[in-house]
Amino acid sequence: MAKFTIPVSSRRLYKLLGLFAIAIITIVIIVKGTDITSSLSGPIDGKSDYVQGSKKANAPKKARTKYDDKYKYVKYSIPEYKGEKVRATFVTLARNKDLNGLRETIKSFEDRFNSKFQYDWIFLNDSEFNDDFKVTMTALISGEVKFGIIPKEHWSFPSWIDQDRAADTRKEMKDIIYGDSISYRNMCRFESGFFWRHPLLDEYEYYWRVEPDTKLYCDVDYDIFRFMKDNDKKYGFTISIHEYRATIPTLWDTTVEFINLHPEYVAENNMLDFVSNDDGMSYNLCHFWSNFEIASLDFWRSDAYRDYFDYLDHAGGFFYERWGDAPVHSIAAALFLNRTQVHHFDDLGYYHGPFHQCPTDEKIRLANRCDCDPNRDFTWRGYSCGKKYYKVNNLAKPKNWADYSK
Repeated sequence: MAKFTIPVSSRRLYKLLGLFAIAIITIVIIVKGTDITSSLSGPIDGKSDYVQGSKKANAPKKARTKYDDKYKYVKYSIPEYKGEKVRATFVTLARNKDLNGLRETIKSFEDRFNSKFQYDWIFLNDSEFNDDFKVTMTALISGEVKFGIIPKEHWSFPSWIDQDRAADTRKEMKDIIYGDSISYRNMCRFESGFFWRHPLLDEYEYYWRVEPDTKLYCDVDYDIFRFMKDNDKKYGFTISIHEYRATIPTLWDTTVEFINLHPEYVAENNMLDFVSNDDGMSYNLCHFWSNFEIASLDFWRSDAYRDYFDYLDHAGGFFYERWGDAPVHSIAAALFLNRTQVHHFDDLGYYHGPFHQCPTDEKIRLANRCDCDPNRDFTWRGYSCGKKYYKVNNLAKPKNWADYSK
């Protein structure tokens, strides 16, 4: 049988037709791919909005804050929370260099709590946040993210401070933690008297303070802000501790002076017995560790706290000593709030080096998927003020608390 062959000229024609077909298919794929990319990332026009991607193919895209197009990304998607939220926000004081320390922290708080409720998050800095910081935080957070600059007058020496005296204090306190630091004093003064005055917080009732390099150990399946509001709680904490006496030698005396001028501000059912062991004659140094606090902004906006802070500020102790925002907040909460308005979140595992709060109740740890070691819990140890808080408020301690007190 004769072998069938295709003439050379025909083979060339078929080859050319094949190449043409491949080219057409390639063009179709490229065009389709561009459409898919555009549907995920939005228009590439140099001014694209950040959008929240969706797991549903036809779900509407939610516009985010505008940034340069070089930072386009697809934001992670979760079901929108449909419940009634409180006017509340997270607040973080940070610098651009804190970005690495914040990534894990933000993911912890989002995974454990905020992805379920999608509250806003405000970042404050004494200088402009860079694009890398803004883009990273916006991508990690489920709620709306806002960035603010601290006014210079809130992060500097006030006019009445004697600069020479303040400098001498820093020299004398050089061997005390942050004793020689100006920036730390600016931070303590800002957190005491100004963060809640920033315009970005004006629309909110409650806040949750979060700092870099902190962590939530346990799932939080209830709306903490709703809990605060519904139960008339004004201040919530996890860790309590004794302050360094050398940093606040005259803070209590200054507080007593203020109370003598304004006895009307002291709550009837106050918690003086938490901060003083002798009915107000002296300060026992107990305070709530304010790197974690969930509190009412209206409390700080009240006449009692405003007048108290202004009195302390003009006394100069933030610069002539090293008054911290933690004892200032704690003393104010103990004196100006009813004791029922202060709450210990014993179910929240929390870490800020070097201290841990880990629920000692195994049922709580297992139910909330806590990834912490109760043997490292600080609540019941000697330098903590946990036992003091529970005693003066007649609160029941966990059954096995003594096992974790050594």
